[in-house]
Amino acid sequence: MIQVIDQGFKASKGLKEDALLLLDRYFLSVPALKRLNQWNQSGDVQLHLVTRAKMNAVAYEHPSKKKKGRGRPRKKGNMIKLKTLFQSRADEFQTAEVTMYGKKETVQYLCLDLLWGQGRYQELRFVLVKFNGGVSILVSTDLKLEAADIIHLYGDRFKIECTFREMKQAIGGFSYQFWSKSMPKLKRYLKKSETHPLEQVTELKDRRNIQQTVKAIEGFVMCSCIAMGLLQLIAVKFSHKGSVRFFRYLRAPSKSIVSEATVMAYLRRFIFLMFARNPPLTVTKIIQNNGKTRKKCLIPVMIGWCLNV
Repeated sequence: MIQVIDQGFKASKGLKEDALLLLDRYFLSVPALKRLNQWNQSGDVQLHLVTRAKMNAVAYEHPSKKKKGRGRPRKKGNMIKLKTLFQSRADEFQTAEVTMYGKKETVQYLCLDLLWGQGRYQELRFVLVKFNGGVSILVSTDLKLEAADIIHLYGDRFKIECTFREMKQAIGGFSYQFWSKSMPKLKRYLKKSETHPLEQVTELKDRRNIQQTVKAIEGFVMCSCIAMGLLQLIAVKFSHKGSVRFFRYLRAPSKSIVSEATVMAYLRRFIFLMFARNPPLTVTKIIQNNGKTRKKCLIPVMIGWCLNV
């Protein structure tokens, strides 16, 4: 989780803008908040988290003013089991219309600023949400962010899950099989006192082999991301055409924008026919020029096959 926070700040610094990280509930932890505050104190850019809390999460009220007398001031107030607030403060929930998953939805929410984290007691904004018969607890480190915006932003996080699903199932972006015998066996549960196996690799040849392996993996994933982006651009631009939307049977077809898998299936079936019908295209000329080095037969055969189809 610390690595994700570090990468988020690296990206934010590259853009030279403040940013929000939309993360799942695994990242609501004291180590993540500590690292987040360390980076925010650097003053270059500000990064905030929008995430989700577990239903058994507890928070604390702000401590009351210190009474006169000896002793250190309290760091926290009374403990609150957040899930109990759905019943005990049900009359305080507000109703709002929020854009979620591309549609206007009516939700009920209760927004509270409470202290969280055993031993840390950092002030966070909690948004208790009732939606479609279900409940959830959203959290933001940005205390200025409106409750409706937090709900909308966390709803957008679902797009990330969809992207990973398409990257895995349609594109095969994580199906790389690059490895090297120079790579040492890694330990899943490495103690802090132990030396990392990669640090034990001293031979220059082995280190070069490992670097080339990592470069190949990163290059494969990068090309997969580019392919994913191209498919999405094509889907957004040409989904209105019936030839793209209805060329194959789908039990539940999209009413607006077709999926990446549909675009892939369409191109797989018709792309060479498109090349044959549009010879002046730049991409067609590039393929034809490359085909000349292969006895000038690859593209004509493919085009002829498409025309016969």
